[in-house]
Amino acid sequence: MKIVMLGPPGIGKGSYAKELSKRLNIPHISTGDIFREEIKKNTDLGKRVRSYVEKGELVPDDIVVEVVRRRLSESDCAKGFILDGYPRTLRQAEELDKITKIDLVFNFVAPLEVIIDRVSGRRICRKCGAIYHIKYKPPRKEGVCDICGGELYQREDDKPEIVRNRLKIYEEQFRPIVQYYKNKGILVTVNAARTIDEVVKECVSIIKKLESYKV
Repeated sequence: MKIVMLGPPGIGKGSYAKELSKRLNIPHISTGDIFREEIKKNTDLGKRVRSYVEKGELVPDDIVVEVVRRRLSESDCAKGFILDGYPRTLRQAEELDKITKIDLVFNFVAPLEVIIDRVSGRRICRKCGAIYHIKYKPPRKEGVCDICGGELYQREDDKPEIVRNRLKIYEEQFRPIVQYYKNKGILVTVNAARTIDEVVKECVSIIKKLESYKV
């Protein structure tokens, strides 16, 4: 099963992808994670990606497409995968079709205020990167990581006013991509204003209904 996940920042795509990855036994592939790992290793690709990230620019389609092409050619993707964070442009979606055939696209949606609540309450550990939420997953001690004792902080782009702007940009940027997959007949819209378990349960139910596929 080859799956693409679409949805605005803070909708929970990463959490849903991780759960589905376990249940389907196929890899969860996040382009953001790949880029961060390459930057950390200081590879040639990582250096190229860093040059754009540090300037606050989007990584060019050519580089992103090549990264995805290489990752999808690895052996653990033979039975399928879950793509999270790709495609981000219509061209990337079209290029993905040249690489492989996508079976299903989940389009996660939720009211604006729900997303803002989720994102603005997020806190991240400066030392180990663990993620918390002041309402849904608070640390045992306020402002302190349960795992390593590091300081928890709020990312600048997780503040409500910035989240609103990010969501507006997302809507404009992803409208053509959503329509692209809708026209292909493989887009399914899922209400993400629920618990992770409820959302994942619906996703599994949708997958089960697809011909000749059993979870």
